[in-house]
Amino acid sequence: MVPGDVDVVAVGGHESDGGRALRGLPAPWVDCVSSGRELLMCVSASRARGRAVCVVPMTLGRDPDLAADAARTLLALSAEDRAGTVLAGPFGTQDHLVGWLRAAAARVAGDTALLVTAPSGGPFADADLFRIARLVRQYGRHRTVEVALIGGDPDPAEGVRRCLALGERRVVLLPAAWVTPEIPDPDCSERGGPLLSAPAVAGVLRARVHEAWERYDRLGDDGLSRALAAAHGHAHSHAH
Repeated sequence: MVPGDVDVVAVGGHESDGGRALRGLPAPWVDCVSSGRELLMCVSASRARGRAVCVVPMTLGRDPDLAADAARTLLALSAEDRAGTVLAGPFGTQDHLVGWLRAAAARVAGDTALLVTAPSGGPFADADLFRIARLVRQYGRHRTVEVALIGGDPDPAEGVRRCLALGERRVVLLPAAWVTPEIPDPDCSERGGPLLSAPAVAGVLRARVHEAWERYDRLGDDGLSRALAAAHGHAHSHAH
C-alpha cells in the first residue's frame, strides 16, 4: 500500500515535543499525534471509517522507546481494528541522523561553529547526542561542533557562549530533532537546516509505509512484536 490507500499516522516523542513539532510536516496526507491516548483515538477513528492504518514512529534515532510505546498503545485496539493496522519501523536511526547532520553541516561555511541542538530526552538520549555530534565533527570540516539541549544543560544560549569562548565568531544551530530552538543571539548565531528537505521527509515516510505493508502482506507481521523486541534490545545498562 501507499499513502492514499492507507491512513498514515506519525507519532512523536521528546524529539518533536510530544508530536507538536510534527504539525508542520510537508505531507498533508499524514496525521500527527502524540503517543498514548491521542494515537489510540486517531487510529480508532480511521478504522471506524474502514480505512487501513500505518503508524510511523517519528524518532530520528534518539528515542528507541517510541516505537515500543506505540506498539503497547496499539495492543489496546480491538482484534478487528488491529487486523487493519500496521506499525512501521522508526523514521530514522542514529546512523541516519549522523548522515543527515553531516549533509546539513556540509552546507555551512567551514569557518563557522556548529551547535547541534535537540530537546533533552534524559541522560542516555542526551549522551547519544554528544556522540552523534562528535561523529559529525570527526568526518566534517568544522573545527568546533558543540551540543545544546533544549530544556537541558547546556542550553542553546550556553552552547553559543561556549563556541564564542573557543574563539569562533559565528555559530549555526543545526537541529538534530523536529524541534528547532529560538536563536539566543542573532548578532552571532543563526538557524541552520532544516535537517531534511520537504521532499526528503515525504520520501522517507513513503518508504516506511511501503516497507511496513509489504512485510505485513508477505509475512503477516504487523510490526508490534518487532517494536517491543527492538526496544528490549536497545535497553541501556545501568551501572550501580
